Amino acid sequence: MPSPSLPGGSQPHTSHSSSPSPALAQVVAQLLMLANQHQGVEAFLAAGLPLVAAGSQSDFAAVAHSAHGQWTVIAETGPHLALPASLLADALDGEIAVARGTWLAVPTETHAAAGDLLVLRHAPGTAPIGWGAIAETLATICGQALAALRERHREHSRVRRLEAILEIAGRWNQNKSIEVLLVEMAEAATRLLGADRASIFLWDRPNHVLVGRPALGVAGDELRIPDDSGIVGQVIHSGEPRRVDLTNGQEQINRQVDEQTGYRTRTLLCVPLRGRDGERFGAFETINKKHGDFTEDDLATLVEVASQAAIVLENAQEREDLLKSRRLMTEQAAQGVQLVGKSAAIEALRSTIRRVAKTDLAVLILGENGTGKEVVAQSIHYYSNRRDQPFIAVNFAALTETLLESELFGHEKGAFTDAHESRPGKFELASGGTLFLDEIGDFSLNGQSKLLRVLEEKVVVRVGGSRSIHTDARLIAATNQNLAEMVGQKKFREDLYYRLNVVVIQIPPLRERPDDIGPLAEHFLNDFCKRARRKPAQFTADARNRLQRHSWPGNVRELRNLMERLAYLASGDRIESDDPMFTLTPAGPAMAGVSYDLPLAEATNRFQTDYIRHAMDRYRGNMSAAARHLALHRSNLYRKMRQLGMNDPE
Repeated sequence: MPSPSLPGGSQPHTSHSSSPSPALAQVVAQLLMLANQHQGVEAFLAAGLPLVAAGSQSDFAAVAHSAHGQWTVIAETGPHLALPASLLADALDGEIAVARGTWLAVPTETHAAAGDLLVLRHAPGTAPIGWGAIAETLATICGQALAALRERHREHSRVRRLEAILEIAGRWNQNKSIEVLLVEMAEAATRLLGADRASIFLWDRPNHVLVGRPALGVAGDELRIPDDSGIVGQVIHSGEPRRVDLTNGQEQINRQVDEQTGYRTRTLLCVPLRGRDGERFGAFETINKKHGDFTEDDLATLVEVASQAAIVLENAQEREDLLKSRRLMTEQAAQGVQLVGKSAAIEALRSTIRRVAKTDLAVLILGENGTGKEVVAQSIHYYSNRRDQPFIAVNFAALTETLLESELFGHEKGAFTDAHESRPGKFELASGGTLFLDEIGDFSLNGQSKLLRVLEEKVVVRVGGSRSIHTDARLIAATNQNLAEMVGQKKFREDLYYRLNVVVIQIPPLRERPDDIGPLAEHFLNDFCKRARRKPAQFTADARNRLQRHSWPGNVRELRNLMERLAYLASGDRIESDDPMFTLTPAGPAMAGVSYDLPLAEATNRFQTDYIRHAMDRYRGNMSAAARHLALHRSNLYRKMRQLGMNDPE
């Protein structure tokens, strides 16, 4: 560094020795020790400047910093003194030591990029010998210490910021909507960078629009601008970060946005958002640093924030797309599950389903085979708040007891011969959704005991395991058997029966709701004709009458199978009653079994007896329901039974 020059070309007294004096060497050692002991610049200077003043035989020492033409005194010894601004400017601009009168200013580094000066003053007439050389040595040591402390501070700040970013990103990854995430990300960026506002711009590439959120002062809190406008547009297209300072780049700010928001942008920092494939899909912008300009450290921090935000936003978008897809599939599945019919019984059933669906109560569905018990269970599921979660069905009659327990509760690897790997059971898979247990009357007593424990404790233990696994599956059970009778016969656990018997839905057989036969037949026929890629077929009047006259012992399933056969195999567009494919199941036992060898009166009595007994069995001894089915008043039914010699049910 050149020797400091005095006005008029005079030179200060300097020492040209190649090494500092022992006293100066001791001061240097102490300064270096202080630099290692302190973490902050201010604390180091507060402890070190008195040593600098003593080592240079000065009565005042200070370190001043220049930023944007403004001087700031970082630290000083003694009372505050007004520093000679022209002296400081000359030393900084010339990158040399400059002395005037009793003042001496020396850059702390061989180049003035750091903007720091060591400023010393001696009492008039007491300039020490070699003052300039001593000051240069001390300034160099101070510069090295300040550079190390600032780098250490930057590293510590970076670590703290990264820790804060990771903590914030951890909170972001909690299944939140994109709208909530955008607000939280903007708030986090303003806190970390000391900014006034922040926005995330998502790129609507097909429409060449940038959508910024949150956008304070804009209707709907959303700002839409062309993707080639302003700093954000430059970042989106170039992929390079941009920074605007108080004195640099102001002309590139989009003032139309300021007019739209009623907000004045002074400083700005903007970085791109990139997906996992490197593709740019947006930009992260912070506006108006609260103190001065955004720094390189701020830029590095925003890059880190943006990288974490991009990952979270991509995951959230994929999650929302998945949920939308699931909702669409759920809606399509719900549309395919219809209770077709216009009878009073079906209308009452629809009303019950809607009321029950909004609860989490256990439901027991009763009805003959083929009446549509699973359709009712699915309807309850799709009307419930669990509709976006799984609907899992298990048919007890189709599985052996060993397989059934494994199917319901899952199993661990090695639990039995074919258990080559662990597998979750239906209760685990249905957690959050609905588990439908069909033909529950076929479950063994041992299995019933385990099922009851799961219903009461909401936990399952896999076969061969010991760990309790929580499950939140809603249970719907169904059977065509009389569980009450099975309880009396000790074939079904009484406590499980009452646990399931919270809400009971009785599905009437198809023969008891003739008004539904026509709509169901047309619904199934049209559906199967579409699948067979043929024009929808039509029923003739005789065919309709034949459908209405049939007793449908197989219920809706029998009708559906008939319509499938007709859709694929009937030859014409009109379904005739004598079509070879129009074959019906023979009538049930209540309509048969009367010998043609009997006299008419006895055959008639026997037929009526069997017919009434069948009605009573169908309605499980409910005489009012049986009488309605027989189109008789209840008292007339009793009288008819006495005439036929049947036992009085009462």
